[in-house]
Amino acid sequence: MGSWPARRWAVAAAVAVLAALVIGVPTGVVASPFYTRMTPVLWWNYPVWLVSSLLEGLLVATYVRAGEQSSIEAETKERPATARALGAGLLSAFAVGCPICNKLVVLAVGVTGALSYWAPLQPLLAVASVGLLLFALIRRLRTAASCPFPS
Repeated sequence: MGSWPARRWAVAAAVAVLAALVIGVPTGVVASPFYTRMTPVLWWNYPVWLVSSLLEGLLVATYVRAGEQSSIEAETKERPATARALGAGLLSAFAVGCPICNKLVVLAVGVTGALSYWAPLQPLLAVASVGLLLFALIRRLRTAASCPFPS
């Protein structure tokens, strides 16, 4: 990443901010007039939210063409890895979201079930989400470094 051009860093920063808003506003981690969270934000929600947003930004930046000697362009057709990264970002939103504000969870197990069963699972979802994003980023960076584009 040390050799990334400014364009990649700009994309990483822009996507990280966008991811922070997309995850933070609907889950109530970021206070806004659009949504009122029914349970308090827990201390671990903030680091998970920030780390997930940063990893999303860095991961998307790996898809930005760095120049003529980049292997990144050849890898952009890699749909399953992209879908997994998007899924990991969605997992972050479920991890930091209000347990009783998730309509699907409340419909499936009720409000009591959401607080009794879903809320204790959220830290595990957070670890899984950050782990998947980190795995995807490391894999993208290793592939780019080990498979240089032929000149």
